[in-house]
Amino acid sequence: MCSRRIHTLYLQNKQSINDSLSSLCKQKLFIEALRLFDSLEKNLNCQVYPSTYAHLISACSSLRSTEYGRKIHKHILKSSFQPDTILVNHILNMYGKCGLIQDARKVFDDMRERNVVSWTSLIAGYSQNGLESEEAINLYIQMLRAGLMPDQFTFGSIIKACSSMNEVELGRQLHAHVIKMEFGSNLVAQNALIAMHTKFGQINEAHIVFSSIKLRDLISWSSMIAGFSQLGYELEALTCFKEMLCHSTYQPNEFIFGSVFSACGYLGQPEYGRQIHGLSIKFGLGGDIFSGCSLTDMYGKCGLLWYSKTAFNQIENPDVVSWNALIAAFAYGGDANEAMLNFSRMRYQEPRPDDIAVRSLLSAFTDPLTLCQGKQVHTYIMKTGLDFDVPVCNTILSMYANCSDFNDAYKMFNKIQSKADLVSWNVMLTACVHHNKAGEVFLILRMMMLSHNRPDNITLTIVLGVCGKIASLVMGHQVYCSALKTGITIDVSVMNGFIDMYVKCGSLESAKKLIECMENPDVFSWSCLIVGYAQFGYGEEALNLFTKMRSSGARPNQVILVGVLTACSHVGLVEEGWQLFNRMEEEHGVVPTREHYSCVVDLLARADRIYDAEAFINEIPFEPDIVTWKTLLAACKTRNNIEVGKRAAENILQIDPSNSAALVILWNIYASTGSWKDVATVRSLMRQNGIKKVPGQSWIEIKDNSHVFSAEDGFHPERDRIYTILEELWLQMLDAGYVPLWG
Repeated sequence: MCSRRIHTLYLQNKQSINDSLSSLCKQKLFIEALRLFDSLEKNLNCQVYPSTYAHLISACSSLRSTEYGRKIHKHILKSSFQPDTILVNHILNMYGKCGLIQDARKVFDDMRERNVVSWTSLIAGYSQNGLESEEAINLYIQMLRAGLMPDQFTFGSIIKACSSMNEVELGRQLHAHVIKMEFGSNLVAQNALIAMHTKFGQINEAHIVFSSIKLRDLISWSSMIAGFSQLGYELEALTCFKEMLCHSTYQPNEFIFGSVFSACGYLGQPEYGRQIHGLSIKFGLGGDIFSGCSLTDMYGKCGLLWYSKTAFNQIENPDVVSWNALIAAFAYGGDANEAMLNFSRMRYQEPRPDDIAVRSLLSAFTDPLTLCQGKQVHTYIMKTGLDFDVPVCNTILSMYANCSDFNDAYKMFNKIQSKADLVSWNVMLTACVHHNKAGEVFLILRMMMLSHNRPDNITLTIVLGVCGKIASLVMGHQVYCSALKTGITIDVSVMNGFIDMYVKCGSLESAKKLIECMENPDVFSWSCLIVGYAQFGYGEEALNLFTKMRSSGARPNQVILVGVLTACSHVGLVEEGWQLFNRMEEEHGVVPTREHYSCVVDLLARADRIYDAEAFINEIPFEPDIVTWKTLLAACKTRNNIEVGKRAAENILQIDPSNSAALVILWNIYASTGSWKDVATVRSLMRQNGIKKVPGQSWIEIKDNSHVFSAEDGFHPERDRIYTILEELWLQMLDAGYVPLWG
């Protein structure tokens, strides 16, 4: 049939040939047009008009056909006529869209005359091939120097180039230039500005541009909704989508639905997501890869794993991103077996699992029961060579740590140590913390300081938590000095970590100096310090800090009020503490919790108002917990109040029959008052229940080493010297007139 058509065309004049080619292009039958041109070129010495060449070149641009594009360009060069600027611009644009930027540059450099379209086409070519966006900026500057004024398409391309380079300041300058050149109300430039500001995380600036558009097109809505969704403004994304449905004449496309599904997933709004899913089906979407992948991800984030799988199964040809979304849905949803099953299915598909797939799958293994599956995936990773990827290795390391296999985690870390990044070090430090390996934390930190990596705020938070936990003031202070020396930008949360560490290590003055250096200490900063001073018995200072905090404008929270009530208890300010408790909700908007009630019990008991404390407990609007009764019991021990102490202990044992602390304290109360018969009864009860008194422990840090001491310890290497000094202290105590409290 094709040969008959060629023969017919051969018999007709060249006008008909050109008309046929142009007609096919206008009908967007680009492939047919190019095949017809190919056949004519082989069979006839045909002459093509410049306008027909322009149509054919545009067809190549639309199809991104480099083969036909170069062939037609070669045909033009061999022809007898000299192509004008318009046709050369088409060629230039075609090479740019096809990614042949060097060919485009050669055409541009050979042009005798260039207009704004020529410059814009080349700038667009460079901006579309993001790696060379800087050259697009240089061309734009040359264009201005050549005296040519940019148009809306020039601005669209140059703004896109600026986005690719992540040049925020240059972006601001371009925005100002757009306004100055009076293109601020041009839709192409406005859409480009929305995309640029979104890329820079400047959602307010993007929304200002969006709001200024009088007639928004599909790109405007899509860019704004995507911007809101990507930058964590999910509610705003849904509001914008609703506004589009109400006021726009455009029908949402798959990209808009994808952004909305993503927003629903992060908000955990499956019902709203299902409604929008129904709407997408109504518009004939949902089965395409983009919408289907977003749906799979949304249902997975909402915990609706069956819906997630159903959405995936409706995708005709799922790509690697779709498979990754499905695996991630089951992995993060806690179904390790289903995640593993889908991963096995993916292994026999094209394309094969990538680094994101294995990382998502590894996140499903979070306890010792899934360790075997985790090791199987690790074996697959080694076989496929994905273990050369550091992020994958970090996930393997995290998997072993989560599955309580610290030894394999450590082996993995040693294997990648030479290429470890900051995440690797932080994951290993976190693993040490979770497995109570405080010594290893400091060892790894020293190794990290010797590597090319430097601690960040996450590292500092991890290490400071350990320092505070074991009260290692020396190491904590070294970390602080190191942070200052290396110039790490310390944010408020890390500064709070330093304050908390100093408080837990008993260095209250150091903590106080830090808060005085902070420009805007938050509520947590104040709570650490106030509670610290209160717990260490400096009640008056805690109250002074509370007054200072209120004068700074900070609003106290539950924790701070616990600290203030504790401070009142320590300094004997019963009335002040009582008034504060009664005004908490009205004055500070804090509803009293169990901790606050326990503080009032301690407040009354320390003031020797044991019976008032017991009566207060009986009036608590909810069931008193063990902590509240223990507070009263401890006060009974101090005041030798057997009557109330016995009732407090009985209430504790009612809640927790195996609680040893209650029996031990009751035993001590009886012993201190000489009630030996009752002591024997308590001892017998402890034996019956198999309860043993856990020996107390103390530790001290000397020269970066922590020394632990236990009561009646017979195994300490320095025990002889220790007991000799204890005997000397004992004699000195007796000489000073102190009488020991037995029991």
